[in-house]
Amino acid sequence: MQHIINSAQTCLDCKKPKCQTGCPVKTPIADMIRLFLSGNIKEAGEMVFNNNPLSIICSLVCPHEKHCEGHCVLNKKSTPVNVGGIENYISTYYMNYREFEKPELNGRNLAIIGSGPAGISLAMMMALKGYNVTMYEGNNQIGGVLRFGIPDFRLDKTILDKIEENLKKLGVKIRKNIMIGKNITLDDLQRDGFDAIFIGTGVWAPKKLGIKGESLGNVHFAIDYLKTPKAYDLGKKVVVVGAGNVAMDVARTAIRNGSREVSVMYRKGEDSMPAEKIEIEHAKIDGVKFNVYKNPLEFTEEGIKYEHTNPDEMYGFGFEKADSILVAISQTARDLIVKNNTGLSLGENGLLQSDENGVTTRRGVFASGDVVTGARTVVEAVAFSKRVAVSIEEYINTLPPKIKPY
Repeated sequence: MQHIINSAQTCLDCKKPKCQTGCPVKTPIADMIRLFLSGNIKEAGEMVFNNNPLSIICSLVCPHEKHCEGHCVLNKKSTPVNVGGIENYISTYYMNYREFEKPELNGRNLAIIGSGPAGISLAMMMALKGYNVTMYEGNNQIGGVLRFGIPDFRLDKTILDKIEENLKKLGVKIRKNIMIGKNITLDDLQRDGFDAIFIGTGVWAPKKLGIKGESLGNVHFAIDYLKTPKAYDLGKKVVVVGAGNVAMDVARTAIRNGSREVSVMYRKGEDSMPAEKIEIEHAKIDGVKFNVYKNPLEFTEEGIKYEHTNPDEMYGFGFEKADSILVAISQTARDLIVKNNTGLSLGENGLLQSDENGVTTRRGVFASGDVVTGARTVVEAVAFSKRVAVSIEEYINTLPPKIKPY
């Protein structure tokens, strides 16, 4: 704890804190630290939670060097304030301290499809306001990308269990193992009295390279592997194709599950990799190797045929041996809901269309998170859901009063 206090004490308490400006949910960081240092940790926790109901998770998985810490004025001459560590300490304390109770219901029903960061944060916000919330999840556990897309070494999943417990205390009903879209449709939900419907199903359809060999038994998609890594026997030598944050997570997970030699293959140079710099650094520390300027042409049962793409060298071809190949070149949304329900549309990018406030092309239906924006950070999903919460309330206020059937 002492290192947390020491870092908090370096905060300059800026009048116009750039750290808050750099945060997608505008966390009042200077106020949080001031309360923390003055012994008012409960007030600090309440303030942070009210601003971001997933603060405890964002404090662990956010790219802080890109957002809050990256904007800290101390970056110019020294080390920035450890905002993530301070926020996590406060949020953990507050989650264990606060007792959640079911509020008085306001008579309005909200259906939330998907229990990832967008769905959980919206459920928490709306349940606290008295909405009767029902959440639908296709898997047997809630969390979406938080549970099935972020490795355990980055996020302790017992946090999600505690969040689920708190949601239930607020009266949120959670229906697991059910895929909304085909057997139960949006029409069914509206028929059964839901005043508004929210779609936050994430992006779970992996993108293909479209090259020969992609259907072979030693080739796997990264997003599928992250769901249940222990179900896979990848062998000793693994090559990950792609260089985003998911690719780094997959490579580090493979090392932790017995693979001895794991490398990342990327068609450009390291400076062009889409992964956050700190994620690349962590992968290197874990022993991941990087094969840059290599573009895969074909997968075989023995490995990858590739071409050299370094403009400063002679072009040519090569072969990289591998027991297993993991394709990590992003993913898109499943179109189950759109295909089986009228009034919704997908954009050219395969993502669900909505405006900047989550209003879709179908009346009473809203959406946010990765299913709209593509894969983004958890805190960006929360920020989007905060805007959606306002849109839903504005919409519900236009509806006629409900008449009790008896």
